[in-house]
Amino acid sequence: MFLTAYFGLRDLARLEPGESVLIHAAAGGVGMAAVQLARHWGAEIYGTAGPAKWDAARAAGVPDGRLANSRTLEFEQRFLEMTEGRGFDVVLDALAGDFVDASLRLLPRGGRFIEMGKSDIRDAEEVGIQHPGVAYRAFDLAEAGGERIQQMLTELVDLFEKGVLTPPPVTAWDIRRAPAAFRFMSQAQHIGKNVFTLPRRLDPEGTVLITGGTGSLGKVAARRLVAEHGVRNLLLTSRSGPQATGAAELQRELTSLGARVRIAACDVGDRDAVAELLSSLPGDAPLTAVVHSAGALDDGVITALTRERLDTVFAPKVDAALHLHELTRHLDLAAFVLFSSAAGTLGSSGQGSYVAANAFLDALAHRRRAQGLPGISLAWGLWAQGAGVGLTGHLTDADQQRMVRGGVAGLSESEGGELFDTALHMPQPVVLPMKLDPGALRTQAATGPVPPLLRGLVRQSRRTARTAVDMDAFTQRLTRATSEEQEQILLGLVCREAARVLGHASAHAIGPDLAFNEIGFDSLTAVELRNRLANHTGIRLPATLVFDYPTPTALMRHLQTKLCPDAPPAQRDNGSEEGLRRALASTPLSRFQELGILDTLMTLVRESEAEQPTDGQRVEEQPAAGQPAAGQPADGQSAATIADMDVASLVQRAMSKAGK
Repeated sequence: MFLTAYFGLRDLARLEPGESVLIHAAAGGVGMAAVQLARHWGAEIYGTAGPAKWDAARAAGVPDGRLANSRTLEFEQRFLEMTEGRGFDVVLDALAGDFVDASLRLLPRGGRFIEMGKSDIRDAEEVGIQHPGVAYRAFDLAEAGGERIQQMLTELVDLFEKGVLTPPPVTAWDIRRAPAAFRFMSQAQHIGKNVFTLPRRLDPEGTVLITGGTGSLGKVAARRLVAEHGVRNLLLTSRSGPQATGAAELQRELTSLGARVRIAACDVGDRDAVAELLSSLPGDAPLTAVVHSAGALDDGVITALTRERLDTVFAPKVDAALHLHELTRHLDLAAFVLFSSAAGTLGSSGQGSYVAANAFLDALAHRRRAQGLPGISLAWGLWAQGAGVGLTGHLTDADQQRMVRGGVAGLSESEGGELFDTALHMPQPVVLPMKLDPGALRTQAATGPVPPLLRGLVRQSRRTARTAVDMDAFTQRLTRATSEEQEQILLGLVCREAARVLGHASAHAIGPDLAFNEIGFDSLTAVELRNRLANHTGIRLPATLVFDYPTPTALMRHLQTKLCPDAPPAQRDNGSEEGLRRALASTPLSRFQELGILDTLMTLVRESEAEQPTDGQRVEEQPAAGQPAAGQPADGQSAATIADMDVASLVQRAMSKAGK
C-alpha cells in the first residue's frame, strides 16, 4: 500500500509541497496511505469515497469539506467549484470509464494523471492530444526495481517509527474464504486493506494453554491435542490446579502418550494472574495455541439475575477470554480456540447470563478474525449423559428430555473429539459442533415452534404459526358450545399441550386432577406450557399459571373464564395442597433461586416469624400516618395472613413481588 502510494506520488507525479492532489478511493488501503504521505509532504488534499466511508476518509486525513462521492460523476462539478475552476495538479486514480474522463478534465496544463488501476488503461499519447499539457502515466510497482524499492522501504520504516505514518484498518480473510473475500471486494464495501491469512499447523514443540484444563471439556481437548495433533507441551489451568479431581490421573495419562504436562492453579478471570502464568512459560517452548474451555454456571431467569450472579458466569468466560486475547495478541499463535455453547446461538430458557457469555465468545472469534488473528469459537451442543463429559450434570431429566424433544441429540466423547479435530481446520470463525435428530426435529415442527436457525432443516407445520383468524375461529367455536362442551374442548387442549411439553405420546397420560408439579413440570416446562396455550388461545397468560391453577382442571376453568364471558369465575384448586407441599419441600433451593423468588420467599418467612407477637407480648405503639401498623408487612399483607397461606399462594405471592 505505502510503497505503491509512495512510488506513484513521489517518483512519478513528483508531488511538491503546496500542490493540490485528488486521491480517488481515499478510504481504501492505498488511498489511505496516499493521504498520509501527501499530508506529510505538504500537499493540499482532496478525496473521493462512497458516502458511507467518508468518516474513514476524514480520519485518514482528508479535510472536511474536500470530499466527494466516488459513486457518481457529480464530483467533477463539485471540485471545480471548490477550486474555483483551477482543478488539481495531480490525480491519483483507481476508477474506470467515465470517471477517468471526468478526472482528466480536472487537470490543467502541467497536470499529472497517475493511474493505479488495471481495468481502464489509456494511451498516453491520445490523452495528451485530448488534454493538452496533461501527463498520463499508468504503472506497476515492479517498475521501480529492487534497489529503489529498498530505498523507499527504508524511508517508510523511518516514518512509521517516528509516528508520521500509521497502518490503515485491515480486514483479514482466511485463504479458504477467498471467493467470499473477492465478492466482498468487488462490491467496494471494504475500508482499508483486505489481506489473506494462511492457516498454521500446531507446533509440536510449542506450548498449548488449556484453561479449565482439568474439567470435562478441557480433558477432551487435551487428549485430542496430544493423540491426534502431536502436541508435546501442555499447560492446563483450573482454580484448583493439581488438587482438582482427576488431575493427577489426567497428567499420568497424557504423560504416557509422550506429552510434558504442567497443571497450574490460576484464576483466569484475574488479568494479573493470567499475565504471570504466561510469563512463566519457558523460552524453548513458547506459547503457540490457546484453548479456552473454562466456565461456570449460575442459571436463572433474567429478572432473577444480580451483579454477583452475572460475575459468577462472566468472570471465567468473558473476562478470561478478554485477558487471553489482549495478552497474546502480539504472539504468533497457530490457534486461539474458544469453547462456547449453542445456547448463545439458539437461546436457552432460564440461562440468561450463560447465553450472553457464550454469545460474547462467538463475537470475539469474529473480531479476532477481522483483525488478522487466529480465532474460532466452538458452540458445543448437548453432550450425552454417558459420555464422561460433565457438562450435563446440572441438567435435570426434564431438561434433557426437553432438548431431546427439540431435536438435539447428545454427543459421545469420541464424536465430540472428532468434531474438535475437524473444527480446528475450518475457515469459519464460529461453528456449532452438535448432533441433531431429524426425526425428533420433524416431530417438533409438527407440534410446536422450531428455533429459527433450524427451520430450514424441516418443513414447518402450518399449525405452529396460528394466525389471528385461527384464534378467532377457536374463540367462536367455544362461544357456540355449551358449558359442558367448552370444558371438554379446553381440558383436551390443556392435556394435549401438557403431554407434548412432557414428551408423552398421548393426552391420556395427563390426569385432569393431578398437580402439574407432580407429573414432571418445572419452572421451564411451566413457561413452555404457558407459551403453547397463549399461542392457541391468543390471550396473555402469566408465568405463574401452574401455581395459580395447579391442575389441568383448574387451568381449564381459568381459560374458560377468560375465553367465555358467561362462564363462572375459576377458583383456586387446593385439592392437591399436600402433594404440592411434598414437592416443594423436596425442591432444591437453587430452583427457587433460578426463578428469582428465593430472597422474596425468605423475606416472607422472616416477616411471618419475627412479626407475630410471642406469649405475653403486646404491641402498644400506634403507626404514624400513612405507615403500616406494627407487625404488618409494608405492602399491607398481615403476618398472620402470610403464616396462614398455603404453599401455592406463598410461591405465587413471592413471584408477584419479584415481578414475574
